Amino acid sequence: MGTGYDEETERWRARFRNGCASRTVLEVLANKWALYVLSALRRSGGPMRFNDLRRLLGDITQKMLTQTLRNLERDGLVSRAVYPTVPPRVEYALTELGLDVGTLTDAVGEWAVVHAPQIIAARTHYDERAAAGPLPLSVGR
Repeated sequence: MGTGYDEETERWRARFRNGCASRTVLEVLANKWALYVLSALRRSGGPMRFNDLRRLLGDITQKMLTQTLRNLERDGLVSRAVYPTVPPRVEYALTELGLDVGTLTDAVGEWAVVHAPQIIAARTHYDERAAAGPLPLSVGR
């Protein structure tokens, strides 16, 4: 029986440590609001103002939208333009990188439409089994 720490396993583990490309991208895209903001900006076809984004997204708080936009700007996916008017006008738009990630987020959205019913059915099945009593422990891989 092996220890599970062979060279291939170590290469795999190294890919998911801090600083790896996969982890960096997943940290950005794993935030549900980030995906919604990117999608809203992509669908708008141009820059959007903060309150327009907030109205479109519905139940996002002002604080969460502000944090999400700042993070997306920091990551280079969204640009922020401030116009010297009274009051100042601020618009958010996708950068080239933000536009490019749209192909990935669209694919996730399409996959979700097809497979969400299966996930919901699996959850229902699991919850029904759990309500009937303790679930057996899985053994093995």
